Amino acid sequence: MTGKKQTLGEFIIEHQHAFKYSSGELSSLLNSIRLAAKVVNHEVNKAGLVDIIGAAGDTNIQGEDQQKLDVYANDKFIQTLTRRNIVCGIASEEEDSFISINSNDENHQNKYVVLIDPLDGSSNIDVNVSVGTIFSIYRRITPTGTPVELKDFLQKGSAQVAAGYVVYGTSTMIVYTTGDGVNGFTLNPAIGSFYLSHPNMEFPEDGTMYSVNEGNYLDFPLGVKKYIKYCQEEEGNRPYTSRYIGSLVSDFHRNMIKGGIYMYPKGSRNPNGKLRLLYECNPMAFIAEQANGKSSDGYTRTMDVEPTELHQRVPFICGSKNMVKQLEEFMQIHGE
Repeated sequence: MTGKKQTLGEFIIEHQHAFKYSSGELSSLLNSIRLAAKVVNHEVNKAGLVDIIGAAGDTNIQGEDQQKLDVYANDKFIQTLTRRNIVCGIASEEEDSFISINSNDENHQNKYVVLIDPLDGSSNIDVNVSVGTIFSIYRRITPTGTPVELKDFLQKGSAQVAAGYVVYGTSTMIVYTTGDGVNGFTLNPAIGSFYLSHPNMEFPEDGTMYSVNEGNYLDFPLGVKKYIKYCQEEEGNRPYTSRYIGSLVSDFHRNMIKGGIYMYPKGSRNPNGKLRLLYECNPMAFIAEQANGKSSDGYTRTMDVEPTELHQRVPFICGSKNMVKQLEEFMQIHGE
């Protein structure tokens, strides 16, 4: 990595015109996430050496076993975001309810809410597979000078002002959008800085990979089953390659670079889908659309879904535009 590469901080300053609110606010928000990501990355990379892997003995609001590193990542992101005096509220996969944060002057002047999945795919930690962090940022809709309310978090994905993810893998990357394209930054661990490594990221319009937990095949809607069989047929550039890591960040990241579709449909065991709308699906949908991709529940655009609760689950289809369109056609024809 040469010294000519642009750092994340330099990039934010150079592109501040693309953010319709104060550039200083965006810089502060992203710097908080950058700092927490570096701390979490350090722990992820030594997870096999210290007692931070395995279950913590508690379950989160989803009824899922909390991994020790989940709890650690959650604490670190909340700490760093709270100290910046810009966030008025945080919602996390690991917290039952949202956290209200007062401004330093105690007059509730902060303007942004952050929704976060602190460590997506954390069950993979024990086996040294990539994990990640997902974040979504909104402007509050309640007036400043008052405490944050639930409705500040229950906004459609189309109202996001920024979203992104961190992938902790063979290298650590931050990928984010503010509604003006998608850019990726790789951590140089020797210096501790993120450098622009993947400018203007885009999904290929078509792909040859599909990502789905095929162990749940019998539970899938008929339209999804038919689409999977289509992917497996020998015709043209098919069969497609099946690639499923079990970490949304990792599967999404690979498909954006190489071209592919990610599917987590509903089923009898997960009648509303499994992934969370507000801090998994919406941020990934925002990134996908900014990267020439597409996202829906099989029928409706993900970012048009009206949120009704903090930990709401939805079916999630995301990836290369033409592949998602084709799956939607299968859903229209074959349905549930």
